[in-house]
Amino acid sequence: MRNKRKAILYWYCQIGGWMMYGLTMVFFAFVFDSRINAIFYPKLLVIITTGLIFTHILRELIKVLHLRPPELSKKWFLFTVILLSILVLFNLTNSALAEWLGLFNPKTKVSVEKRFLVNLVSDSPLILVWVSIYYLWHYIELGTKIEIQKVKLESLVKELELNTIKSHINPHFIFNALNSIRALVDENPERARTAITELSNILRSSMQSEKLATVPFEKELNIVKDYLALEHIRFEDRLMVEFDIDEDTLDQPIPPMMLQTLVENAIKHGVGKQKQGGLVKIISDFRDNHHEVIVQNTGSFTKEGISDGFGISSTHDRLKLLFGKKAHFSISNKGNDLVEAVIVMPIHEFSTLVKN
Repeated sequence: MRNKRKAILYWYCQIGGWMMYGLTMVFFAFVFDSRINAIFYPKLLVIITTGLIFTHILRELIKVLHLRPPELSKKWFLFTVILLSILVLFNLTNSALAEWLGLFNPKTKVSVEKRFLVNLVSDSPLILVWVSIYYLWHYIELGTKIEIQKVKLESLVKELELNTIKSHINPHFIFNALNSIRALVDENPERARTAITELSNILRSSMQSEKLATVPFEKELNIVKDYLALEHIRFEDRLMVEFDIDEDTLDQPIPPMMLQTLVENAIKHGVGKQKQGGLVKIISDFRDNHHEVIVQNTGSFTKEGISDGFGISSTHDRLKLLFGKKAHFSISNKGNDLVEAVIVMPIHEFSTLVKN
């Protein structure tokens, strides 16, 4: 529907613009008392018709060859070649039609070649003006889209600020962790102190995520390790954890608390529902010029089972706003009682950003 509206708007502007040019030429012809002879209107109609056709062809070439901003910045040579070709064809067509239809003064008749050169100088600015308006429109549109994306990102960050503790750090997890720590106070005081530090790290990271768009993957991974260490107190041998991390990925940017959210879902909806417990495995590697983060867990994935969760929807939204189409997220069953969540992000596309 949106594409249809844009197409209609384009044709309104296209036809309206060329008609406006025609009316302007007629207006100036009368204002300056120019002699409007028998060939004036037919010749003007030819220019309007060919201009309409060739500018539309130019637009289609720009679309097909991806010459609109921001892609244009890398294809200036190709764009120049196409523009010059359109200018030549436009003026050649006008000259040939003028010769064929007899749209010239017989007393001052010149060769088609000379008429082409005259048209090249006099009529080419029409195409150049059209191109200028076309690209100005798209640069304004691009700037508007960027501003809208910034507003959406700021809105999402605000939403994350309000839902950080509620959604990313589940209150049940905090209560369970505190109960586990209380049980360790007499039994294993050293482990209890370590657990308090781990819980403190998680809460501090949750608070700091309000100010950050991305963090190094290593920092996010360390928080997840603290989280898993606390959960291991509760699950004991029922929780098995594996890491398969390419060290070169540790400095890659990742949205804060995103990995922790997926791991929390893996335990809450996967391992926690298995009587015998299960496995949580975290994989980080480079694949096809992208940074791929995978969370695997024992269990079975059903959309209904986590329909009330904030993690999956926020993961989709944050990746889209931060990386656009260069990143994506998926979660699916992989057989053998295994669920796999996959985050794919561009390499070094974003550095850590701090809100002003």
